[in-house]
Amino acid sequence: MVSNIWTGNKVRLRAIVPGDWEKFHNNDYDTEGARLADMTHFPRSAEGTRLHTEGRAAEGPNGDRYTCAIETLNGELIGSIGVHTTDSRNGTFKYGIGIFRDHWRKGYASEAVKLMLGYYFDELRYQKVCAHVYAFNEGSIALHERMGFQLEGRLRNMVYTNGQYYDELVYGLLISEFQAMK
Repeated sequence: MVSNIWTGNKVRLRAIVPGDWEKFHNNDYDTEGARLADMTHFPRSAEGTRLHTEGRAAEGPNGDRYTCAIETLNGELIGSIGVHTTDSRNGTFKYGIGIFRDHWRKGYASEAVKLMLGYYFDELRYQKVCAHVYAFNEGSIALHERMGFQLEGRLRNMVYTNGQYYDELVYGLLISEFQAMK
């Protein structure tokens, strides 16, 4: 069997392709999911989502920043994970992940994170990852703590949504902690 660093036991990470637009568009209607992952946005037309997805599909990596689609091993698109901030001099990076609601709490997110971390730690020589999590996102807090991320800070009143301000939690994981996890 051929080994692939982008494939786990449940999911694989792959490039975003133009045909992904419809799943992303359907996910745009999940207001709670949008709040947990980022923020609620103005409504976007199907054509707007299609064009946005085509643009993402045409992009290559921007330095070491890149967003992958997450799909199950049978090829169903279930979300995305992206490294959005990299500092190669200091060996640190930040990422974000979003799983479509129908696929929450099935172990897909943790496996996708491990695949991405494996690439950045084992192939690109990064030594630390940080994840910023909104204090109301109990699922993401539990995921990161279960994976061994350490709570390193709390930024007070950083996020305004649903009529109130919330704190943003900063979690970190060192390469040595990741290696111990494997």
